[in-house]
Amino acid sequence: MDFSLVIPSFIAGIITFLAPCTLPLVPGYLAFISGSSLEDLNDPAKATAVKRKIFLNGIFFVLGFSALFIAFGAALGLIGSGFVVYRIWLTRIGGVLVILFGLFMVGILKLPALNHEKSFKLPSFLTIGKKSSSFLMGSAFAVGWSPCVGPILGAILVLASTTATVGQGAFLLAVFSAGLAIPFLLVALGIGHASQRINTISKYLKWVSIIGGIFLIALGILLVTNNMALLISWSFRVLERFNYSEIQSFL
Repeated sequence: MDFSLVIPSFIAGIITFLAPCTLPLVPGYLAFISGSSLEDLNDPAKATAVKRKIFLNGIFFVLGFSALFIAFGAALGLIGSGFVVYRIWLTRIGGVLVILFGLFMVGILKLPALNHEKSFKLPSFLTIGKKSSSFLMGSAFAVGWSPCVGPILGAILVLASTTATVGQGAFLLAVFSAGLAIPFLLVALGIGHASQRINTISKYLKWVSIIGGIFLIALGILLVTNNMALLISWSFRVLERFNYSEIQSFL
């Protein structure tokens, strides 16, 4: 298993969560999929039950988009396995695409294909507040690309295609899903306070796209130059600053 892409995949998931078109909508997503309202959340008699319902539906929403992301990763890993003898060139081409995605996020490059959203009308068989419906809506979210989420997801899918195995492609997207899911569930757990904090920091979120774009450009350069090992080296240096070796021996 090649672990050089694990850290970038997790960071990409977090950047996706913090994107200007994702984070401000998270409380609304959670309220919508659970069938709850702000009035219910502010009612002391209902608040506990409402928060529990929001969190449980949030879990199934997360499972929905994670399942689809992992399936995408496995499929692209399978495609990549057919070109395993050309892996180095596949990785370099992937690196160029990741750089282009990064330039798009920074605002230097225009990619018309990523400048629109795919919206879905809620089918009649879905019932708001049901866990199965939340799972399906999570899956729909996974394919609803938008200008600030599409480039990051596209970059990770490109990376999955360079892994050359089904298992590694699926694992890479599982890590990406975790980076997106963990903060999503933390918001679900503290829905009331989190909503207020999100409103406060929303004006700074445009910088997340710029930082994310720079991250993708740097990642693409490492892929093109076949220097992903440097990322692992830098990561261990950062961990050593937090006494990683002592923590590891303690565990």
